[in-house]
Amino acid sequence: AQGSKAPMQRMVDRVSGVFVPVVMVLALLTAAFTFWQMRSLDVALMRAVAVLVIACPCALGLATPTALMVGTGRGAELGILVKDGEALERAAAIRTVLLDKTGTITQGKPSLTDFVVWGTRPRAELLALAAAVESPSEHPIAQSVIQAAQAENLAWPEVEDFESLRGQGVRARVQGQEWYLTSPEATAQFLALGSDQVDKVHATQAEGKTVFVLHDGHLAHAMIAVADTVSETSAEAIRLIRAQGLRPVMVTGDNRLTARVIADQVGIDEVEAEVRPEGKAQIVQKHQSNGAVAMVGDGINDAPALAQADLGFAMGHGTDIAMETAGITILRSDLRLVPLAVRLSQSTLRTIRGNLFWAFVYNTVMIPLAALGMLSPMLAAGAMGLSSVSVVLNSLRLKRFA
Repeated sequence: AQGSKAPMQRMVDRVSGVFVPVVMVLALLTAAFTFWQMRSLDVALMRAVAVLVIACPCALGLATPTALMVGTGRGAELGILVKDGEALERAAAIRTVLLDKTGTITQGKPSLTDFVVWGTRPRAELLALAAAVESPSEHPIAQSVIQAAQAENLAWPEVEDFESLRGQGVRARVQGQEWYLTSPEATAQFLALGSDQVDKVHATQAEGKTVFVLHDGHLAHAMIAVADTVSETSAEAIRLIRAQGLRPVMVTGDNRLTARVIADQVGIDEVEAEVRPEGKAQIVQKHQSNGAVAMVGDGINDAPALAQADLGFAMGHGTDIAMETAGITILRSDLRLVPLAVRLSQSTLRTIRGNLFWAFVYNTVMIPLAALGMLSPMLAAGAMGLSSVSVVLNSLRLKRFA
């Protein structure tokens, strides 16, 4: 991050590219005017050299990189890993923060809470079948089903074929028969649940649980519900996001009832529910019409949205592809670091602007003094050094950011 160039740094480089030739011209004009006025080549050269020395763009060149270096370093100390200077600069422009639910707002460690048998087959047999169907998957929900079966010392048969139905569930062939573990919405593509079953699904979803139906494509055999605990810091993080004038929006593939329960627990008003993985990037694009958008996520499914967003935040416990796509990685599982990163970005940009302001003031005041002979080359060199030191000291104030 410290070696990258932020947009503001590129702008300063362009200004410096114009500033240096202008100073060279000013030095020549100073020498010519002084020689014409005083008929002294020594005095003319002294004033020209003083102009060149006093106008050395060191302070201008240090204004941005020193602040970025200290800002990103302080971020790393706080658990905020910034990929490059551009990401740090973009964070200050964020207006909307989209947050994935599982693993971001919640702990990402769901556990099986309900297993309701529909029909006459034994519960143990159905739970073992559910574990078999989920066994090839590494998804946290799949692991919760497997752990529940293991806790009851159940054994399950090998899976002959497996398919992940993106955003819907999974399909597997077990002992020659097709089995599905899908969301109630996806289950409707295969079969119709009875009214009592639908009521049970809705009642369970209203408790903030994620529901799946175990079926064979023709008959629903069981309802499985898993629940994920909201992270301890999520509610405070949302409050801090709001306090900074940002708009938090939860994005999840979960059903609206479950999503609404979780959102209410942490204080989020806007919810984008039942969003398929490939649809998250479209949600980001929709919200970008209202200003710069940050996306916070941790999974492979979040990678396209992280790339589409103006700035992606990846939770440090997430997948490698999410962290590779994001501009900022939160090293600890603490959502409060997201608003902290935005504040750090704003403080860094204020420091950069302050550095640039004083660098320009310095040149505006000192160049005329050197041209008029009020500063010798020695004094000009001292003033130039002090201006550079002042920029560095101002940037070092970011070390105290908290």
